[in-house]
Amino acid sequence: MSLEKALKALTSLGLSEVDAKVYIYLAKKGPHEQEDLAIALKMSEYKLSLSLDKLLSKKMIKAATEHSIKYSALELEEVLDQYVQSENQQVKTLQMSSNDLLFAWHKMVEKNEHTEENERGSLS
Repeated sequence: MSLEKALKALTSLGLSEVDAKVYIYLAKKGPHEQEDLAIALKMSEYKLSLSLDKLLSKKMIKAATEHSIKYSALELEEVLDQYVQSENQQVKTLQMSSNDLLFAWHKMVEKNEHTEENERGSLS
């Protein structure tokens, strides 16, 4: 897979281009310290730190502490499995919320229909 296709695929999963580049670099080159990554990617340590934090929170990379922290990418299959599980959970949550909303909506509409019928009955 070309770098361009890999970037496009990862950004379609919601990563920024910077995050995708960091992930791809770690996946290809293996564990690196933050300072070495910043030099290799020609990126400020601040910008890199933000990206590493995002990738860690998405569980796409891991940090190992030896003498200093080294970051490494998780296997793409594992990342995709986690992503699918997360999306499935969001769908389930949305389905439950929509069921609750529809139930409340139908109750409200039903109540309004009865109220209107009672008002019409009292006007006759």
